[in-house]
Amino acid sequence: MPPEGARPSLPLLTGSPMNKLRENNALKGWMMLSPLALVLLAFLVTPIIMITVVSFWRATEFSIIPAFVWENYDFLFGSPVTYTVFFNTFKYALITWAATFVIGFTVAYYLAFHIRTQTWQIALFLLCTIPFWTSNIIRMISWIPFLGRNGIANSALISWGVIDEPVEWLLFSDFAVILAFVHLYTLFMVVPIFNTMMRIDRSLIEAARDAGANGIQILWNVILPLTKPGIMIGTIFVVTLVMGDFITVRFMSGSQSANVGRLISNDIALLQYPSASATAIVLLLTVLIVIGILLRFVDIRKEL
Repeated sequence: MPPEGARPSLPLLTGSPMNKLRENNALKGWMMLSPLALVLLAFLVTPIIMITVVSFWRATEFSIIPAFVWENYDFLFGSPVTYTVFFNTFKYALITWAATFVIGFTVAYYLAFHIRTQTWQIALFLLCTIPFWTSNIIRMISWIPFLGRNGIANSALISWGVIDEPVEWLLFSDFAVILAFVHLYTLFMVVPIFNTMMRIDRSLIEAARDAGANGIQILWNVILPLTKPGIMIGTIFVVTLVMGDFITVRFMSGSQSANVGRLISNDIALLQYPSASATAIVLLLTVLIVIGILLRFVDIRKEL
Protein backbone atom coordinates (compact mmCIF):
# COMPACT_ATOMS: atom_id res chain seq x y z
CA MET A 1 0.00 0.00 0.00
CA PRO A 2 1.38 3.46 -0.90
CA PRO A 3 1.68 5.95 1.95
CA GLU A 4 -1.26 8.24 2.56
CA GLY A 5 -1.22 11.33 0.33
CA ALA A 6 1.22 9.87 -2.20
CA ARG A 7 0.32 9.70 -5.90
CA PRO A 8 0.03 6.17 -7.22
CA SER A 9 2.88 5.37 -9.63
CA LEU A 10 2.02 4.29 -13.14
CA PRO A 11 3.42 0.96 -14.32
CA LEU A 12 6.27 1.11 -16.80
CA LEU A 13 4.95 0.24 -20.20
CA THR A 14 8.13 -1.42 -21.45
CA GLY A 15 6.24 -3.58 -23.87
CA SER A 16 3.91 -0.86 -25.11
CA PRO A 17 3.35 -0.48 -28.86
CA MET A 18 4.95 2.99 -28.79
CA ASN A 19 8.21 1.68 -27.32
CA LYS A 20 8.28 -1.20 -29.78
CA LEU A 21 7.75 1.26 -32.64
CA ARG A 22 10.65 3.40 -31.43
CA GLU A 23 12.90 0.35 -31.12
CA ASN A 24 11.96 -0.78 -34.62
CA ASN A 25 12.65 2.68 -36.03
CA ALA A 26 16.03 2.81 -34.29
CA LEU A 27 16.90 -0.65 -35.60
CA LYS A 28 15.87 0.35 -39.14
CA GLY A 29 17.99 3.49 -38.86
CA TRP A 30 21.09 1.52 -37.85
CA MET A 31 20.46 -1.02 -40.63
CA MET A 32 20.20 1.77 -43.20
CA LEU A 33 23.36 3.39 -41.87
CA SER A 34 25.45 0.21 -41.64
CA PRO A 35 26.28 -0.19 -45.40
CA LEU A 36 27.68 3.35 -45.61
CA ALA A 37 29.50 2.89 -42.29
CA LEU A 38 31.11 -0.33 -43.55
CA VAL A 39 32.19 1.34 -46.81
CA LEU A 40 33.72 4.29 -44.94
CA LEU A 41 35.41 1.92 -42.49
CA ALA A 42 36.89 -0.22 -45.25
CA PHE A 43 37.92 2.48 -47.73
CA LEU A 44 38.53 5.56 -45.56
CA VAL A 45 39.24 4.78 -41.91
CA THR A 46 41.29 1.61 -42.43
CA PRO A 47 43.65 3.13 -45.06
CA ILE A 48 44.24 6.17 -42.85
CA ILE A 49 45.07 3.91 -39.92
CA MET A 50 47.47 1.90 -42.10
CA ILE A 51 49.15 5.06 -43.37
CA THR A 52 49.51 6.31 -39.80
CA VAL A 53 51.12 3.04 -38.70
CA VAL A 54 53.53 2.99 -41.67
CA SER A 55 54.54 6.59 -40.98
CA PHE A 56 56.30 5.39 -37.79
CA TRP A 57 58.29 2.67 -39.56
CA ARG A 58 61.92 2.92 -40.56
CA ALA A 59 63.04 2.71 -44.17
CA THR A 60 66.43 1.93 -45.62
CA GLU A 61 67.60 1.84 -49.20
CA PHE A 62 66.59 -1.80 -49.55
CA SER A 63 63.92 -2.57 -46.94
CA ILE A 64 61.22 -1.24 -44.64
CA ILE A 65 61.54 -2.09 -40.96
CA PRO A 66 58.29 -2.16 -38.93
CA ALA A 67 59.58 -0.34 -35.85
CA PHE A 68 58.03 2.52 -33.90
CA VAL A 69 60.37 5.47 -34.52
CA TRP A 70 59.98 9.23 -34.86
CA GLU A 71 62.73 9.74 -37.41
CA ASN A 72 60.35 10.34 -40.33
CA TYR A 73 58.65 13.21 -38.49
CA ASP A 74 61.96 14.50 -37.15
CA PHE A 75 63.38 14.64 -40.66
CA LEU A 76 60.17 16.19 -42.00
CA PHE A 77 59.99 19.03 -39.48
CA GLY A 78 63.76 19.49 -39.38
CA SER A 79 64.17 20.10 -43.10
CA PRO A 80 63.80 23.65 -44.48
CA VAL A 81 62.52 22.13 -47.73
CA THR A 82 59.36 21.07 -45.90
CA TYR A 83 58.47 24.63 -44.91
CA THR A 84 59.19 25.90 -48.43
CA VAL A 85 56.97 23.22 -49.93
CA PHE A 86 54.15 23.90 -47.48
CA PHE A 87 54.46 27.62 -48.19
CA ASN A 88 54.09 26.93 -51.92
CA THR A 89 51.09 24.72 -51.22
CA PHE A 90 49.32 27.42 -49.20
CA LYS A 91 50.27 30.03 -51.80
CA TYR A 92 48.72 28.00 -54.61
CA ALA A 93 45.62 27.28 -52.52
CA LEU A 94 45.10 30.92 -51.48
CA ILE A 95 45.59 32.46 -54.92
CA THR A 96 43.50 29.77 -56.60
CA TRP A 97 40.74 30.24 -54.03
CA ALA A 98 40.68 34.01 -54.61
CA ALA A 99 40.49 33.62 -58.40
CA THR A 100 37.88 30.85 -58.33
CA PHE A 101 35.79 32.79 -55.81
CA VAL A 102 35.67 35.91 -57.98
CA ILE A 103 34.87 33.94 -61.12
CA GLY A 104 32.53 31.49 -59.42
CA PHE A 105 30.57 34.14 -57.54
CA THR A 106 30.21 36.26 -60.69
CA VAL A 107 29.00 33.35 -62.82
CA ALA A 108 26.63 32.07 -60.12
CA TYR A 109 25.22 35.58 -59.52
CA TYR A 110 24.59 36.07 -63.23
CA LEU A 111 22.88 32.69 -63.60
CA ALA A 112 20.77 33.09 -60.46
CA PHE A 113 19.62 36.72 -60.72
CA HIS A 114 19.97 37.81 -64.34
CA ILE A 115 18.70 34.73 -66.18
CA ARG A 116 14.97 34.67 -65.67
CA THR A 117 13.93 31.39 -67.25
CA GLN A 118 14.92 28.07 -65.74
CA THR A 119 15.55 26.60 -69.20
CA TRP A 120 18.27 29.14 -69.94
CA GLN A 121 19.72 28.69 -66.47
CA ILE A 122 20.08 24.96 -67.03
CA ALA A 123 21.45 25.46 -70.54
CA LEU A 124 24.11 27.97 -69.46
CA PHE A 125 24.98 25.89 -66.42
CA LEU A 126 25.54 22.84 -68.62
CA LEU A 127 27.65 25.03 -70.88
CA CYS A 128 29.93 25.69 -67.91
CA THR A 129 30.31 21.95 -67.35
CA ILE A 130 31.34 21.09 -70.94
CA PRO A 131 35.10 21.36 -70.23
CA PHE A 132 34.65 18.85 -67.40
CA TRP A 133 33.52 16.19 -69.84
CA THR A 134 37.17 15.57 -70.65
CA SER A 135 40.04 14.37 -68.47
CA ASN A 136 41.75 16.76 -66.07
CA ILE A 137 45.12 15.93 -67.59
CA ILE A 138 43.92 16.70 -71.12
CA ARG A 139 42.48 20.05 -70.04
CA MET A 140 45.67 20.87 -68.18
CA ILE A 141 48.04 19.88 -70.99
CA SER A 142 45.95 21.88 -73.47
CA TRP A 143 47.43 25.05 -71.93
CA ILE A 144 50.98 24.09 -72.91
CA PRO A 145 50.73 24.88 -76.66
CA PHE A 146 48.76 28.00 -75.80
CA LEU A 147 51.26 29.39 -73.29
CA GLY A 148 54.50 28.15 -74.90
CA ARG A 149 57.26 30.38 -76.22
CA ASN A 150 55.96 29.98 -79.76
CA GLY A 151 52.38 29.41 -78.63
CA ILE A 152 49.16 31.19 -79.45
CA ALA A 153 49.40 33.71 -76.61
CA ASN A 154 52.92 34.92 -77.45
CA SER A 155 52.19 34.98 -81.17
CA ALA A 156 49.07 37.08 -80.62
CA LEU A 157 50.85 39.53 -78.31
CA ILE A 158 53.72 39.96 -80.78
CA SER A 159 51.35 40.46 -83.71
CA TRP A 160 49.42 43.12 -81.76
CA GLY A 161 52.65 44.93 -80.91
CA VAL A 162 52.24 44.49 -77.16
CA ILE A 163 55.62 42.74 -76.79
CA ASP A 164 58.72 42.54 -78.97
CA GLU A 165 59.84 39.04 -78.00
CA PRO A 166 58.12 35.97 -76.49
CA VAL A 167 57.30 36.12 -72.79
CA GLU A 168 59.03 33.36 -70.85
CA TRP A 169 56.95 33.29 -67.67
CA LEU A 170 53.68 32.25 -69.29
CA LEU A 171 54.64 28.58 -69.22
CA PHE A 172 56.52 26.46 -66.67
CA SER A 173 55.95 28.96 -63.90
CA ASP A 174 53.70 29.65 -60.91
CA PHE A 175 51.44 31.61 -63.24
CA ALA A 176 50.86 28.52 -65.39
CA VAL A 177 50.23 26.37 -62.31
CA ILE A 178 47.63 28.76 -60.87
CA LEU A 179 45.99 29.24 -64.27
CA ALA A 180 45.60 25.48 -64.63
CA PHE A 181 44.24 25.20 -61.08
CA VAL A 182 41.64 27.91 -61.75
CA HIS A 183 40.62 26.22 -64.98
CA LEU A 184 40.29 22.83 -63.30
CA TYR A 185 38.48 23.79 -60.10
CA THR A 186 36.33 26.87 -60.78
CA LEU A 187 33.22 24.75 -61.26
CA PHE A 188 33.60 23.43 -57.71
CA MET A 189 33.05 27.01 -56.56
CA VAL A 190 30.25 27.82 -59.01
CA VAL A 191 27.98 24.90 -58.12
CA PRO A 192 27.56 25.41 -54.33
CA ILE A 193 27.31 29.20 -54.65
CA PHE A 194 24.70 28.91 -57.40
CA ASN A 195 22.76 26.35 -55.35
CA THR A 196 22.74 28.69 -52.34
CA MET A 197 21.73 31.72 -54.39
CA MET A 198 18.77 29.87 -55.88
CA ARG A 199 17.44 29.33 -52.34
CA ILE A 200 17.46 33.03 -51.47
CA ASP A 201 13.96 34.41 -51.07
CA ARG A 202 13.53 37.06 -53.76
CA SER A 203 11.17 39.00 -51.49
CA LEU A 204 14.18 39.91 -49.32
CA ILE A 205 15.84 41.58 -52.29
CA GLU A 206 12.62 43.39 -53.17
CA ALA A 207 12.28 44.56 -49.56
CA ALA A 208 15.84 45.88 -49.55
CA ARG A 209 15.21 47.66 -52.85
CA ASP A 210 11.99 49.20 -51.50
CA ALA A 211 13.94 50.39 -48.45
CA GLY A 212 16.22 52.39 -50.76
CA ALA A 213 19.24 50.07 -51.00
CA ASN A 214 21.20 50.19 -54.23
CA GLY A 215 22.67 47.21 -56.05
CA ILE A 216 25.98 47.22 -54.19
CA GLN A 217 24.25 47.46 -50.81
CA ILE A 218 21.91 44.58 -51.69
CA LEU A 219 24.86 42.50 -52.82
CA TRP A 220 26.91 43.22 -49.71
CA ASN A 221 24.21 43.18 -47.02
CA VAL A 222 21.70 40.64 -48.37
CA ILE A 223 23.08 38.30 -51.02
CA LEU A 224 26.63 37.84 -49.73
CA PRO A 225 25.65 36.94 -46.11
CA LEU A 226 23.00 34.49 -47.32
CA THR A 227 25.52 32.91 -49.71
CA LYS A 228 28.13 32.19 -47.02
CA PRO A 229 27.29 28.45 -46.70
CA GLY A 230 27.78 27.93 -50.43
CA ILE A 231 31.00 29.96 -50.39
CA MET A 232 32.37 27.85 -47.56
CA ILE A 233 31.46 24.59 -49.29
CA GLY A 234 33.17 25.78 -52.47
CA THR A 235 36.16 26.94 -50.46
CA ILE A 236 36.53 23.53 -48.84
CA PHE A 237 36.35 21.83 -52.23
CA VAL A 238 38.88 24.12 -53.90
CA VAL A 239 41.37 24.28 -51.02
CA THR A 240 41.43 20.53 -50.41
CA LEU A 241 41.74 19.73 -54.12
CA VAL A 242 44.57 22.20 -54.67
CA MET A 243 46.49 21.11 -51.58
CA GLY A 244 46.30 17.46 -52.63
CA ASP A 245 47.06 17.97 -56.32
CA PHE A 246 50.57 17.18 -57.52
CA ILE A 247 50.34 16.31 -61.21
CA THR A 248 49.33 19.86 -62.18
CA VAL A 249 52.30 21.35 -60.35
CA ARG A 250 54.63 18.86 -61.99
CA PHE A 251 53.51 19.50 -65.57
CA MET A 252 52.70 23.20 -65.50
CA SER A 253 55.80 24.23 -63.55
CA GLY A 254 58.11 22.09 -65.67
CA SER A 255 59.26 20.35 -62.45
CA GLN A 256 60.65 23.70 -61.25
CA SER A 257 58.26 24.00 -58.32
CA ALA A 258 56.73 21.64 -55.79
CA ASN A 259 53.90 21.30 -53.33
CA VAL A 260 53.21 18.74 -50.61
CA GLY A 261 51.55 16.34 -53.03
CA ARG A 262 54.63 16.43 -55.23
CA LEU A 263 56.80 15.72 -52.19
CA ILE A 264 54.72 12.63 -51.38
CA SER A 265 54.88 11.51 -55.01
CA ASN A 266 58.68 11.77 -55.04
CA ASP A 267 58.99 9.72 -51.85
CA ILE A 268 56.75 7.02 -53.30
CA ALA A 269 58.82 6.95 -56.50
CA LEU A 270 61.91 6.37 -54.35
CA LEU A 271 60.08 3.61 -52.40
CA GLN A 272 60.32 5.68 -49.22
CA TYR A 273 56.85 4.75 -48.06
CA PRO A 274 57.30 5.63 -44.34
CA SER A 275 58.48 9.13 -45.25
CA ALA A 276 55.62 9.54 -47.74
CA SER A 277 53.15 8.34 -45.09
CA ALA A 278 54.44 10.84 -42.54
CA THR A 279 54.10 13.68 -45.04
CA ALA A 280 50.61 12.50 -45.96
CA ILE A 281 49.54 12.46 -42.30
CA VAL A 282 50.86 16.00 -41.77
CA LEU A 283 49.05 17.15 -44.92
CA LEU A 284 45.83 15.46 -43.77
CA LEU A 285 46.01 17.14 -40.36
CA THR A 286 46.74 20.48 -42.01
CA VAL A 287 43.73 20.17 -44.30
CA LEU A 288 41.51 19.13 -41.38
CA ILE A 289 42.67 22.15 -39.38
CA VAL A 290 41.91 24.45 -42.31
CA ILE A 291 38.45 22.91 -42.72
CA GLY A 292 37.82 23.19 -38.97
CA ILE A 293 38.70 26.90 -39.07
CA LEU A 294 36.39 27.45 -42.04
CA LEU A 295 33.53 25.65 -40.33
CA ARG A 296 33.81 28.03 -37.37
CA PHE A 297 32.57 30.89 -39.55
CA VAL A 298 29.40 29.32 -40.91
CA ASP A 299 27.15 26.31 -40.34
CA ILE A 300 27.15 24.44 -43.64
CA ARG A 301 24.79 21.80 -42.28
CA LYS A 302 21.96 24.05 -43.46
CA GLU A 303 23.06 23.33 -47.03
CA LEU A 304 23.43 19.57 -46.59
